[in-house]
Amino acid sequence: MLRRTPPAALTAALTASALALSGCGGVARSSTTTPLVDRGTVRIAESSETPSFDPYSTFGASQARYAYDSLVNPAPDGSLVTGLASSWRATATRAVFTLRAGVTCSDGTALTASAVARSLTYAADPDNQLAGARTVLPNVPFTARADDRTRTVSVEAGAPFPFLVRTIGLLPVVCPAGLDRPGSLARATQGTGPYVLTRYSPGGPYEFTVRDGYSWGPAGATTAERGLPARLVLSVVPQTSTAANLLLTGGVDIARVSGPDRARLTGRGLAVSEVATVVGLTFFNQRPGRILADRAVRRALVSALDREGLANVAVGGTGTPAEDFDAEGAVCHADLAEAHLPALDAAEALREAGWTRSAGGPPAKNGRELRLRLITSPDLGPTLASVAELMAREWTALGAQVELVTESLPALVNAMYTTADFDVVVGSTPGFALPAGFIPFFSGPAPAEGLNFAGVSDPEYDALVARALREPDTTGCATWNRAAAALFRSADALPIAEGRSGVYGHRTTFTTTFGGQLVPTSIRLHQ
Repeated sequence: MLRRTPPAALTAALTASALALSGCGGVARSSTTTPLVDRGTVRIAESSETPSFDPYSTFGASQARYAYDSLVNPAPDGSLVTGLASSWRATATRAVFTLRAGVTCSDGTALTASAVARSLTYAADPDNQLAGARTVLPNVPFTARADDRTRTVSVEAGAPFPFLVRTIGLLPVVCPAGLDRPGSLARATQGTGPYVLTRYSPGGPYEFTVRDGYSWGPAGATTAERGLPARLVLSVVPQTSTAANLLLTGGVDIARVSGPDRARLTGRGLAVSEVATVVGLTFFNQRPGRILADRAVRRALVSALDREGLANVAVGGTGTPAEDFDAEGAVCHADLAEAHLPALDAAEALREAGWTRSAGGPPAKNGRELRLRLITSPDLGPTLASVAELMAREWTALGAQVELVTESLPALVNAMYTTADFDVVVGSTPGFALPAGFIPFFSGPAPAEGLNFAGVSDPEYDALVARALREPDTTGCATWNRAAAALFRSADALPIAEGRSGVYGHRTTFTTTFGGQLVPTSIRLHQ
């Protein structure tokens, strides 16, 4: 049913979606009334470094919006607006995009339909192992063909897929110069976007410079607008408290802030765009030989958790338990968790599953003790270590021996996608704006063949997804939600809290789309 996915060390399941699909965003509001600054510099804080700016890589995908365009663009209200394509039409198996005239790559060459088709084909080729691209492309094989005379790109899917335009249409398009030398994309950009990467330093900062003559942005946005910055300087600021301090002192102009630090920014005249998030998205390692391959153990562990308490820890005392794997504003988002999560007597459930506890030791079955390696990373959110600590206490009270490990983000990714040395991993995500985005993480092969790093195998989920893929666009939401409910019942994964973060601006205004993604052509700098 599902397209095989290339090997990857992908953090998109745990961090903000690398290539945020169409969903709700927001318009930044502020008390800024000062005059615009034309062709100034805007400083943006990023929570982690970008080792590669290849838009199809894990890390470069999140920065692709500055230098690359897609065929269509998401609007803040979740609708789609023009991009490289001036019009499009689609069914569940075919999409046709008509390109704008006059689009040029950053090296000055004209963008053709053949170039777009080549980029789509390259991104979809599993032999290229492009993790970032796989987070947005459909989970079915497709072919792309071009007609340069009519400026059309046609995509034929090998199986029905309801969101062709909302996936293929949102993939960054790499120009031929970049595809000729894909290794160069780590440190240089080759796109049609409004900015070009002009400086790279290991660990940051990274500098983008505006392109003159650009006029094919979202809904026809241009770089000729007054107040649009000439330069964007991205600096790495790992701590959200530091980012908040820099916003208040003018050390940066735009930063994302979550958790308790948001309170310090209220009423300070800053622009803010609210971002719905799922805090503490938790996966259980079900690979063969792992303790949590036993469904009964997973259900008992989930039943032992105080979801209200975890939610309060996750968002600083005012938390609401998450009801879906994706955030509010995502397509097909629904309240599912409370009705479908197991609510058992955890100790009794373990005993019924054959786990017995001897004096002074953890529960054991067939000579194997209930020991768990629980990992997280502060790079994914300031409260996640505390969430994991509370989980560990509750499971220890159940009798399990829990090794609590806090890792750097690279070490966490290595554990997820290379060594598989974890039982439980806790991260944060806005999820995906489309329910299909979760498919490779909840089904299909494990690394190095796919993205199913937790080894989830849920036949009910797979069967419902197969049905939902045949239902056009949002008419299949009921089926998608039944599939998610199956994951909850089997305790395949657990979202902890519904949260809010904010993208804040000092002396700036801007718009964002789903997941808090900045729209580069919307940024305005004020005095």
